Amino acid sequence: MKLTSYWLDTSIPFSGGAEGPVQGRYDVAVIGGGLTGSSAALALAKKGARVILLEAETIGHAASGRNGGMCNNGFAQDYGIMSQRLGHETADRLYRAFDAGVDTVERLVAEEGIDCSFARVGKIKLAAKPEHYDKLARAQELLAAHVDPDTEMVSRANLASEVGSGRYYGGLIYRKSASIHIGRFVRGLAEAAARRGVTIHERTPMIGLKPAPGGGHVVATSKGDVTARQVLLASGISQAGPLGWVRRRIVPVGAFLIVTEPLPVDLLDKLTPRRRNAVDTRNLVNYFRTTPDNRLLFGGRARFAVSNPASDEKSGAILRAALNDVFPALRDARIDYCWGGMVDMTRDRLPRAGERDGVYYSMGYSGHGTQMSTLMGTIMAEVMDGRAELNPWKDFAWPAIPGHFGKPWFLPLIGAYYRIKDRFQ
Repeated sequence: MKLTSYWLDTSIPFSGGAEGPVQGRYDVAVIGGGLTGSSAALALAKKGARVILLEAETIGHAASGRNGGMCNNGFAQDYGIMSQRLGHETADRLYRAFDAGVDTVERLVAEEGIDCSFARVGKIKLAAKPEHYDKLARAQELLAAHVDPDTEMVSRANLASEVGSGRYYGGLIYRKSASIHIGRFVRGLAEAAARRGVTIHERTPMIGLKPAPGGGHVVATSKGDVTARQVLLASGISQAGPLGWVRRRIVPVGAFLIVTEPLPVDLLDKLTPRRRNAVDTRNLVNYFRTTPDNRLLFGGRARFAVSNPASDEKSGAILRAALNDVFPALRDARIDYCWGGMVDMTRDRLPRAGERDGVYYSMGYSGHGTQMSTLMGTIMAEVMDGRAELNPWKDFAWPAIPGHFGKPWFLPLIGAYYRIKDRFQ
């Protein structure tokens, strides 16, 4: 079993990186080489900007290369609750932004010729308890009436056509969602940006950021300094660099995944007949999907903990038990990959994007990063060109989380709280 991301292990590493010192003047410096940074750099270069992208590790190393490869539309939260909290008009506008995110991924895959197995397979949200099915049905009725008629309920009696498991009580189908080989996609975006003239430096963390005497910003790195007229922070929960303001507003939560050995197609036809992305309704969520080479990926918040090799292995054992519970037929299947990554959670689980002290930012995708980060990378290129009205998150305040200064000391408490909720709700 490899303690590494399946997606990064089965995709070709980025090869368009710049050599030598970091120096010179640029129109834009992008901090972070994940989906937000790579898509933003590509979009900015298409607009004629001179762009440098600085990545602390390697392209796609963090959350962008460590997730489930699900490109899902719709909120993580219940649509009815979101409508009550935000109002129908705002909730519908934001819901459509997630739809636009999936469309943006599909467009970039086609335009840049990225071989990443993009497929509109749809998503099914599975009721973990009978009462969860009723809640999903109420949400689907509202969705169909207001914003997404391409949704449908599947009863427990008919669930075998979607998922070969007796663990669930029906589900809600979102047909616009897609699956993707996320490693090939994020690295493909960076290659496309490099072809457009973006200077990309891997293993180059930002260590300082200050106003430049003549305007713009000076970005300091371990390999030298650059001056840029504009800066975009696409760094997520990075612990590198002077990002204290961001760290007080984002909680890094571990997400963990395992991937089986390649499985017989006839077995997968029984377990996941339509190859949809699947996620359940628990707070300590589990999700699964097939990979392009016929493995089953199974993930979730097995533990509220940070990701490191020891933590990943412990979480992998929990996920293995959960996999056996959902799919007893896989009890003897070999696990080939186990890894973890950090999700950048905001307090309300909604992204944040905007500008502060002349520095732009987009992050906090809270588990919906594949589509929203790609969309926001392209949108931030327009925002930085003077079109702030295109930012769907422009009116959302972003206060610091009380008692949080970057180290998530409270994660075990949150985990215990959600375990209790899962037991009794």
